[in-house]
Amino acid sequence: MEKVRMTTPLVEMDGDEMTRVLWKQIKELLITPYVELKTEYYDLGLKHRDETDDQVTVDSARAALKYGVAVKCATITPNAQRVEEYGLKQMWKSPNGTIRAMLDGTVFRAPILVNGVRPTVRTWEKPITIARHAYGDVYRNSEIRIPGAGKAEILFTGEDGQEIRQTIFDFKGPGIVQGIHNLDSSISSFAHSCFQYALSVKQDLWFSTKDTISKTYDHRFKDIFAEIYEKDYRNAFEAAGITYFYTLIDDAVARVVRSRGGFIWAVKNYDGDVMSDMIATAFGSLAMMTSVLVSPTGQFEYEAAHGTVTRHYYRYLKGEETSTNPVATIFAWSGALRKRGELDGLKDLQAFADRLEKATLDTINSGVMTKDLALLHEDGVQGVNTLEFLNSIAARLAG
Repeated sequence: MEKVRMTTPLVEMDGDEMTRVLWKQIKELLITPYVELKTEYYDLGLKHRDETDDQVTVDSARAALKYGVAVKCATITPNAQRVEEYGLKQMWKSPNGTIRAMLDGTVFRAPILVNGVRPTVRTWEKPITIARHAYGDVYRNSEIRIPGAGKAEILFTGEDGQEIRQTIFDFKGPGIVQGIHNLDSSISSFAHSCFQYALSVKQDLWFSTKDTISKTYDHRFKDIFAEIYEKDYRNAFEAAGITYFYTLIDDAVARVVRSRGGFIWAVKNYDGDVMSDMIATAFGSLAMMTSVLVSPTGQFEYEAAHGTVTRHYYRYLKGEETSTNPVATIFAWSGALRKRGELDGLKDLQAFADRLEKATLDTINSGVMTKDLALLHEDGVQGVNTLEFLNSIAARLAG
C-alpha cells in the first residue's frame, strides 16, 4: 500500500520517561507504516534541555511559529528532587510555559468519551472543554525566599523614570514571595480565541476568575473579556443562539458539577492546569484528554494533557510490564496530522488521522483497553498491557 505523503513537516517535540517510550512505539506501529512522515525533530527530554541550557525549547517554539503545526510529547518540569536526580545545572522552567508564552495562545482541552466508561459526575452527558490561558501567572513567575525580617515591595519603574511602589508584606521572620504578571495583549488574544472557538463549535462560553479577591489582576481579565465581547462578539453569539457569561471561579465549579456539560469553560493559566485534570479524571482518565494550543496568528501545537507517567517508567526500566494508556498521545499525533492536512490541502492525510482515531476508539469499544479504563468500565473488562493495546489498534488499521 502506498504511504500517505506530506508536503510540509510537523514540528516534533520529543519528551520524557514513559511518554517518550510511547512516542516511539506509536510512531513505529501506527504512523510510519502508513505515512511518509516529515518532521523537524527537537529533543525536549530533560537531559538535552539541560545540555542546551534550554535553548532547544526556544528553538522548537520558533519552529512551531514557522511551520504552523507542532506535536509535543509530555515533558518533565523539574523540581528540586529532579535537579538532583538528573544532575541539572539549574531548575529549568516548564517547557510548556516557555512554548505557550512564545506562541501566545490558548489551550483547549476536552475529554475523549468511550462506551462503558461513565463520568463520575452523573449529570454530565456531554464533554466539557477547558479553554486555558497559555501565558503568564505562576509559569512565568519570579520568586524569592525571604531570609528574615524586612519589607517586601513591588516596584515598577517606567521608561520615563516614574516609579510605582507598593508594599507586599512587612516580614517579622523568614518567608517566601512570588511575583506574577500578565499582558493586556495576551489576555485580549485569549478572549478572542475563546469567543471564536465558541462560535466555531456553537457552544456556550463560561469565563471565571476571582476578581472579588484579586481586584486588579483578575479584574483586568474580567474587564477585557467583557469589553471584547460587547464590541466584537455579542451580535454573533446571539445570532448563533449561544451565550457568554462571567462568574467567580468557586461559583463556576459548583455550576460545572451540576451541569450536563456541552460547553466551554475559560480559565486563567494555573486554574486551567488544575481544572483540566479534574475534568479529565471525572470523565474517566487523564490519558483520555485532547489538548491543542491555538495561537492568535494561526499556529497549532497538539499534546497529551497528562504528565510523563514516572511510576510506570521506573517499572519499565526494571523490565516489568506496564499498562500505560497512550490514547491522549495518539490523539495528539492524529490532531497534528489532521491539521497539517487541512492547512496543506491533503485529504489523504486528514483521512488517515480520522482512521487512526476511529481504530483507537473502536479498539476500546470492543473491550480492549488499558487497566486505567478497565477499572472504570461498567462491564468489568480485563485490561491489557500497553503493547497489546497498541498492537490491537495496529491490527484494526491494517485491516
